[in-house]
Amino acid sequence: MPTRDQVEKMASAVRTSALPSPGLAPDGDLPSEYWQALLEDARADVGRPGPGSSARLLQLSQIPQHLLRVSCRRCARTVEIQRVDAVRLYGSDAVWKDVGQRLLDNTCSNRTGRHEEDGCWPSYDTP
Repeated sequence: MPTRDQVEKMASAVRTSALPSPGLAPDGDLPSEYWQALLEDARADVGRPGPGSSARLLQLSQIPQHLLRVSCRRCARTVEIQRVDAVRLYGSDAVWKDVGQRLLDNTCSNRTGRHEEDGCWPSYDTP
């Protein structure tokens, strides 16, 4: 075990050799190396939606699946419709997101009378 004098000598050697570098200001810009390292990280694209998740923004005529499914995250109800029937009812240029919301709203069982709380919360699934 080192003595007290030896500990103080080692501490003073560390203090003189390792001067702290000034930190970044809270509103200062981060170095470009930091941003480049973030972009090159393999996990940078993990949160991006894949090609399948944007199907809800497609028109009915552009969707390749023949069976369309939308479920409610609030009441766990699922509604399925064939694409041919959806095109017949809503037209080929209708957006799947709007059609799915209408399908859920037409059969919604969660009605409170307040606009903010009424209706279902759609989740667009691909079978």
